[in-house]
Amino acid sequence: MVMVVLEDAVAAKMEAICTSSSSSNSRFLRNFHIPTYILLPGSEIDTDNADCPICPVLVFINSKSGGQLGGDLLVTYRTLLSEHQVFDLTQQAPDKALRMIYVNLERLKLEGDKLASKIEERLRIIVAGGDGTAGWLLGVVCDLKLRLPPPVATMPLGTGNNLPFAFGWGKRNPGTDRCSVETFLDQVMKAKEMNVDNWHILMRMKAPKEGSFDPIAPLDLPHSLHAFSRVSTTDELSMEGYHTFRGGFWNYFSMGMDAQVSYAFHSERKLHPEKFTNQLVNQSTYMKLGCTQGWFAASLFHPAAENIGQLAQVKIMKNGHWQDLSIPSSIRSIICLNLPSFSGGLNPWGTPKARRSCDRDFTPPYVDDGLIEVVGFRDAWHGLVLLAPNGHGTRLAQAHRIMFKFHKGGADHTYMRIDGEPWKQPLPVDDETVVVEISQLGQVKMLATQDCISRSISNPLATGSHHKTDEEDADEGDDHSLHSSGEEWRKFGAAETFKLPNGFDITHLS
Repeated sequence: MVMVVLEDAVAAKMEAICTSSSSSNSRFLRNFHIPTYILLPGSEIDTDNADCPICPVLVFINSKSGGQLGGDLLVTYRTLLSEHQVFDLTQQAPDKALRMIYVNLERLKLEGDKLASKIEERLRIIVAGGDGTAGWLLGVVCDLKLRLPPPVATMPLGTGNNLPFAFGWGKRNPGTDRCSVETFLDQVMKAKEMNVDNWHILMRMKAPKEGSFDPIAPLDLPHSLHAFSRVSTTDELSMEGYHTFRGGFWNYFSMGMDAQVSYAFHSERKLHPEKFTNQLVNQSTYMKLGCTQGWFAASLFHPAAENIGQLAQVKIMKNGHWQDLSIPSSIRSIICLNLPSFSGGLNPWGTPKARRSCDRDFTPPYVDDGLIEVVGFRDAWHGLVLLAPNGHGTRLAQAHRIMFKFHKGGADHTYMRIDGEPWKQPLPVDDETVVVEISQLGQVKMLATQDCISRSISNPLATGSHHKTDEEDADEGDDHSLHSSGEEWRKFGAAETFKLPNGFDITHLS
């Protein structure tokens, strides 16, 4: 009885707060509203609203994410803001929307419109969807190479929600009612900007001698990893008969058993989308697949030939030279981690003790230091140590660049995943070559709340000594690497060069 009374009191208080908020709703929402003539070229200029909003926002929502939540969020945001500043990613690609708006901003600034200049300076972006959706939007912002790229807030609306959790936005799907949306907008207005490293990934494989020209079906690849004609004329693999794929990620690249479980989950969701409309159900299904895929008994169900050390030769860049990275023979999953959030908010790297860090030349893990943390796991039981205080995987290295060169004949395929999006990767069976190379490429601005768990080298509250940047790593000049100094590899491809295939279903990004 007491609990019922308390719950009623809390509900009454929340209702009163929301009612009070509604009374001043118009004044509050003006902080985020962008005049229509800024958003739609050719619209009549609104001189009545000459004051610049404190926090003008553009909102991008994957309406198919989070079951019905994405669609409900879309309706609420369009009701509170303007229909023209809230975009449904299932209907309109973000690169087209952003390009149109920024071209219009430049035109207005040339005509002397001071409001356009102020909005460009203050603009912030909200993206609501899974980690794949957030990565898509971040890739577009990077590709457009804007003079003042807007910082991005990620609203959790997927299964893992690792990106939002890393910056303090939580990992539970949000409320879609008016009060919840206004609360989130208030957080966005108060959030701090944080620089985050971009990670560029290149994958090279020999074209198949028979069958389809594409070695991997388009829908089996992550949205940000796609075909590209060449990387560099000096590249030893830049020759007829080879395919190059490239893309980008912000959180992690993983390979092995964890990606296999993720691939099984995504495949099941594609076949039966009606069964995946609830976040808790999704997470429960994910755990069950971890069991059925043998991740908890990897030594019994998976041959040693599929261990990472048997599948690939791993190299990291040190002092301008590639060096072999020793991978323990028992490691079945490897993670290249940029943010301290993986598999629903866990931190595989943990916090190394100062003495051990010094002995192994480790530095504190920052999100803007140009280093990626490389961690290995034996099986799911090994992964459960992350639930314990100070738990972590097998720390293997920190690197500016890392390369995987796959052995022929070890296995006919493996599984890979970037920022929550898995795929089944064919491996060489004869004289073919498959190489994956990852390197740091620029930065993007994220918005972080006071609950942010990511650490920045520019944050004065961050502990630990600042490590020096290895200038040699940043200027390797290695003709045999997969990189080029040209503009062609400096794009993630998510904007101008990325084209969604016909019939693409955006639900696989959620």
